[in-house]
Amino acid sequence: MKAMVLKNLCNLKENQTPLEILELPVPVPAENEILLKVSTCGVCHTELDEIEGRTPPPKLPVVPGHQVVGRVEAIGTKVTTFKTGDRVGVAWIFSACGKCKFCLSGHENLCRDFKATGRDANGGYAQYMVVAAHFAYAIPKFFSAECAAPLLCAGAIGYRSLCLTGLQNGQRLGLTGFGASGHLVLKMVKHSYPNSEVFVFARNAAERTFALSLGAVWAGDTTEKAPSKLDCIIDTTPAWEPVVEALANLDSGGRLVINAIRKEGDKQSLLDLDYPLHLWQEKEIKSVANITRRDVNEFLNLAAAMELKPEVQVFALEQANEALLELKNQKIRGAKVLKIE
Repeated sequence: MKAMVLKNLCNLKENQTPLEILELPVPVPAENEILLKVSTCGVCHTELDEIEGRTPPPKLPVVPGHQVVGRVEAIGTKVTTFKTGDRVGVAWIFSACGKCKFCLSGHENLCRDFKATGRDANGGYAQYMVVAAHFAYAIPKFFSAECAAPLLCAGAIGYRSLCLTGLQNGQRLGLTGFGASGHLVLKMVKHSYPNSEVFVFARNAAERTFALSLGAVWAGDTTEKAPSKLDCIIDTTPAWEPVVEALANLDSGGRLVINAIRKEGDKQSLLDLDYPLHLWQEKEIKSVANITRRDVNEFLNLAAAMELKPEVQVFALEQANEALLELKNQKIRGAKVLKIE
């Protein structure tokens, strides 16, 4: 099978082709696994973090990709939940221990022994992959393979982030950064919180225009002050500065939810806080750590019910490096997806 393989960590700007296309053996599913013939795989900023060394070290060489849609090609001897031909998806969590207090309470996203798809095990930048059946998700018929892929991370993590804000209908929400996840959150808010106004902060003028076209009431640069104080803000940027700026835009008692697996640049930047401006008046900061199986299933059902269609840019498998470089250079409109089948 063809696969795009990461052999070494690097700076993407210095090495613009970090992934190498190789021929690998088609994997064989274990007794509790399914073999997928991959149709599409979303391209996520987390892949940049993996390639550039901001996540725990990948198990090199590795096939990246954790927003995977495909058809079941073969099943292990103990699999009863899927059959060959079923269309399923794979998300960020490849496996978890199943025994710790977090797994037993449905919070496997906090399991200290979880394995990440495309980092600790081969992912979806390939023609085939295997995954445990209980970490695969039935894809609603409404979605094309191209539209379903970004729902498995960008959409599901956006859904979890929105839940963690505690937003009530009529409250004001801010979105700092407006890529694959941000544009899906805006659509969710328009559907589920019709009286809530959405304010978007983005460095790229094209992203701000895109946000306004989807119904944001205001869009400005990440350093600008919103015309109104906000009840909640979701940050999806890879940098620290927007976090500090977001705190200044929060109303008293507001909550900032940081949806980023890692931040680039100076780790000390967050120390440059002015307490009365950024944290006083009982403002809160909450991080997002991965997504649970419940998050993915709930979000897929919601997305199908509201007929949510992500904006996607489609690339061939062999164009994975090009897609990653565009993401690195903030050439973003919606989500980037590799079409493989």
